[in-house]
Amino acid sequence: MFTLAKKQDWLLNAAVLFLAAASLLILSSIDRGLFWQQLIWFVVGLLVIALFTKIDWRPLTSYKWAIFGIYLAAILLLVITYFVAPPIRSTRSWIVLGPVQLQTSEMAKLALILVLSAFFSKRHIGIARAGTLLKSFFYFLVPAGLIFIQPDLGSAIILFLIWAGFLLVSGIRWRHLLIGFAVTVLLVILAWNFVLADYQKDRLIAFVNPNYDPLGVNYSTIQSKIAVGSGGFWGKGYGQGTQVQLGFLPAAGTDFVFSAFVEEWGGLGGFLVIGAFVFMLLRIIRIGLHCQNNFSKLICLGTAIMFLAQFIINMGSALGLLPVIGVTFPFFSYGGSSILANAMLIGIIQSTVVRSSFLRHHD
Repeated sequence: MFTLAKKQDWLLNAAVLFLAAASLLILSSIDRGLFWQQLIWFVVGLLVIALFTKIDWRPLTSYKWAIFGIYLAAILLLVITYFVAPPIRSTRSWIVLGPVQLQTSEMAKLALILVLSAFFSKRHIGIARAGTLLKSFFYFLVPAGLIFIQPDLGSAIILFLIWAGFLLVSGIRWRHLLIGFAVTVLLVILAWNFVLADYQKDRLIAFVNPNYDPLGVNYSTIQSKIAVGSGGFWGKGYGQGTQVQLGFLPAAGTDFVFSAFVEEWGGLGGFLVIGAFVFMLLRIIRIGLHCQNNFSKLICLGTAIMFLAQFIINMGSALGLLPVIGVTFPFFSYGGSSILANAMLIGIIQSTVVRSSFLRHHD
């Protein structure tokens, strides 16, 4: 175990640990209960990284039943969630096991990355074939549909972006991208007229018109921007953020954790958090580009795609640049299920590192 730990990419681990420390710092200011729960999940996450690092994941591509079994297990969890999950914040997204709430959509993201990595590692040359595109789309559509009806639009969008990102890194042609864009526009129009609930439409209207319903659907975004703007460069100090401490900023530990952090630790603290995240992303991409097999490479790039998509949507929501759809900031927002799934992916990436002499000796 100690030998494997020495061989890990500790610059990647350092970035993850910095984000974890920043998360615990702001959560201790917001709610001590959330702080202790998050601390426990981070400890579990570190153990998961160590465990997953010990496993050699590369041979999985030779055992299709193993990858597909993980994927089917994630689908089964989503089906169970739909029928047994209690409504929490107007969605049925969490299976409650005593004091633990498991958000099964996080496991679906992990499973989709694994199944698409295995799929495209053998088919990236023939990606332009209609059968390849349709089969990969089916892998995305099944979990995304089950998540959408919970309803959890944010996680469904993340799954779509993971799938689209895999198409990009696998070398899809621009002509197919344009066709895909046209189909997406058509689907958005159909969704607006026949699928989206009124509250989801209100969020999109609020995004287009910042002055729409300032005490309702736009309230969170307005308070978030006030928190970011009032923090200045140095911030108001630990426990001194008025938007956070007086309860004006909703979901301060999840959707708007960055706004809460910047109010208390200023633009400087915000830049450090963003810097740590970007550094983590670059380390993952670097590892992926130097992997010696396509499966490991695509897992790294798929993880980077997911993290980047979540970061952009979470930050965009906090700054009023995107609609608020409930997407977490990786390793920074409160959420045990997110930490667990993300830790599994980091562990798989570190498993690649410790088994590749090239990655270890070319820093």
